[in-house]
Amino acid sequence: MRTIGHFIDNKPVAGASGRFGPVWDPATGEQAGRVALASPEEVDRAVAAAAGAAPAWRTASLARRAALLFRYRELLVAHRAELAGLITAEHGKVHADALGEVARGLEIVELACAIPEKLKGELSTEVSTGVDVASIRQPLGVVAGITPFNFPAMVPLWMFPVAVACGNTFVLKPSEKDPSAALKLAELAAEAGFPDGVLNVVNGDKPTVDRLLAHPEVTAVSFVGSTPVARAIQRGAVEHGKRVQALGGAKNHMLVLPDADLDLAADSAISAAYGSAGERCMAVSVVVTVGEATGDALVARLAERAAGVRVGPGGDPASEMGPLITGEHRNRVAGYVRGAAGQGAEVVVDGTGYTVPGHEGGFFLGVSLLDRVTPEMDAYRDEIFGPVLCVVRAETYEEAVTLINASRWGNGSAVFTRDGGAARRFQLEVEAGMVGVNVPIPVPVGYHSFGGWKESLFGDHHIYGNDGVRFYTRGKVITTRWPDPADGGVNLGFPQHR
Repeated sequence: MRTIGHFIDNKPVAGASGRFGPVWDPATGEQAGRVALASPEEVDRAVAAAAGAAPAWRTASLARRAALLFRYRELLVAHRAELAGLITAEHGKVHADALGEVARGLEIVELACAIPEKLKGELSTEVSTGVDVASIRQPLGVVAGITPFNFPAMVPLWMFPVAVACGNTFVLKPSEKDPSAALKLAELAAEAGFPDGVLNVVNGDKPTVDRLLAHPEVTAVSFVGSTPVARAIQRGAVEHGKRVQALGGAKNHMLVLPDADLDLAADSAISAAYGSAGERCMAVSVVVTVGEATGDALVARLAERAAGVRVGPGGDPASEMGPLITGEHRNRVAGYVRGAAGQGAEVVVDGTGYTVPGHEGGFFLGVSLLDRVTPEMDAYRDEIFGPVLCVVRAETYEEAVTLINASRWGNGSAVFTRDGGAARRFQLEVEAGMVGVNVPIPVPVGYHSFGGWKESLFGDHHIYGNDGVRFYTRGKVITTRWPDPADGGVNLGFPQHR
């Protein structure tokens, strides 16, 4: 059986802890390999490599850092099909979706290539006679990233390219469920010429994370995952004096007003709810309709389209949606659908009995559509993270927005309407960090920042974009005077500008 280790100091490292986790092929349900789970000592080794590389890397010129990132981008482009294949093999998402994931990660590498522009400081001359003041940003040192299973290439690329471009060194702890894409990213960074220790990968589980949070050399931690873990990451990082950005879960709502193009809304909801089997933090999991007529017409369209979604192995070009990540998660998601009717929902489409011929052992689940869901139901209250779309009906715009804003999450939200005034009102009133107008998944482009509100974000900074640069650097203000020989004398008063 294939054993997956770590990548430290630009070299593959076999696991020494004796602990391993399974890596599944979600399309067959068979174990495809095992991943080494790092011990605290192995985490220390990776951090030591990063700390050893930090002094030289922080003083490397911006031109050199940018040149290496440009080279890295070209290697990612050349290997994107291979990366997508690794994602499909271990996560299960269809190949086209995996290629899209790599493309969105490339956007952030391209942003990092422009780091000379992003790190420009400020200078004010003659703030007082002969005195200048400059503001600069400097790297933090060793920083760490903890990334989720659902985007094994894209989310790491949201973190470490910006971090290393800013002059930090990086320790990445990817999901142990699908680790191979992250290791390939590190191998390509070494091939691009990144010095030893600048980017390191340690695979592991909770003990690995706990050691990263406690390690005194780690100055900052970036995290993407579920809300309970994000909250724990923030607490652990703060307890040990670290800067933290922890992106949590979501329950993204899509509001459909009576004047909306209902065919566009239905197409968008199906794509946003069932793409990547719903295993996206920006998936639309709730559609809120205003008025019974709107709800009836939209549900009919959703049901018709849901019946046509082709579910199958991610490597099959005919598949539109692949399996879920594990059998345990598949069963958990199915439980929400099975329990919905007993709580009063109407199960319009039930995907729990779906099987793929020839892949009966795979972790497949068909798409499910639940109508007349209310906020008291489990399917509404919890983050399902699977191919289940809930429809909630409201009588008025005000009722709908009140319902959306009552959610404890605030990652993304969207409105579908032809009314510019209603759209403007919604984008100002809705309590979410990312908003789409006739756009169901409003993930920002790389030169803006990604992040939610409320229990979707713990910490002050969003990820990538300008927020990413600010997170991975700290400010310093320098006041300078070159005095004349005639200047001098003791003055114990508070300095005044003159």
